[in-house]
Amino acid sequence: MIDIRGVSKTYGGGRVKALDNISLKIEPGYIYGFLGPNGAGKTTTIKLITGIIQPDGGSISVGGIDVLKDPVKAKKIIGFVPDDPNIFLRLKGIEYLSFMADIYETGREREKIISGLAGRFEMESALGDRIQSYSHGMRQKIVIMGALLHKPSVWILDEPMTGLDPKSAFELKTMMREHADAGKTVFFSTHVLDVAEKICDRVAVINAGKILFAGDISDMRGKDESLEKMFLEMTENA
Repeated sequence: MIDIRGVSKTYGGGRVKALDNISLKIEPGYIYGFLGPNGAGKTTTIKLITGIIQPDGGSISVGGIDVLKDPVKAKKIIGFVPDDPNIFLRLKGIEYLSFMADIYETGREREKIISGLAGRFEMESALGDRIQSYSHGMRQKIVIMGALLHKPSVWILDEPMTGLDPKSAFELKTMMREHADAGKTVFFSTHVLDVAEKICDRVAVINAGKILFAGDISDMRGKDESLEKMFLEMTENA
């Protein structure tokens, strides 16, 4: 579970309020979507959960571990996919995955895990090539593989479908469903409402640093309204 309580974050010496006293609980066993327009605070929230930046106030725990007090222990159970896959471009794909396996102290089964992930994302033939030669979609896939190879219980994915081909996007959505159905945590941000409507069990909507809604997607959508219409009405009114 991810538990965010009374978290605020400002930039520019306090002039820009990115998050305004937000609270949110992400329960395991669900695919939880994080929705909001550009600049709403989605990526800031994710960076706070993963310990990349620190809040001005409030608390965050992941799997019962306080992210501020024990960041390394918290990060060991997190699989994080950032919104920019352009990292370690001079490494070969297999070198990057081996590096990630070392960081997360993945044991003897690392070769089996890498082989399985490469098969699911059709990356077997590309692992010997440098990441700088990859397309955007291939870079996205190698980052996803690196985030998941230590079998984390908590998945935090920032716009993970961006650049993926339809087959790989379908595979990732299938894996997200499998992970949630196993009683584990999937939290991902997206601005593609069709994706959220099809795969999410629960959603949170953020705009201008405030949580506007958090709960079952059916409750937000209403009886006869589309998620897109309800989202636009909610964010425009805010």
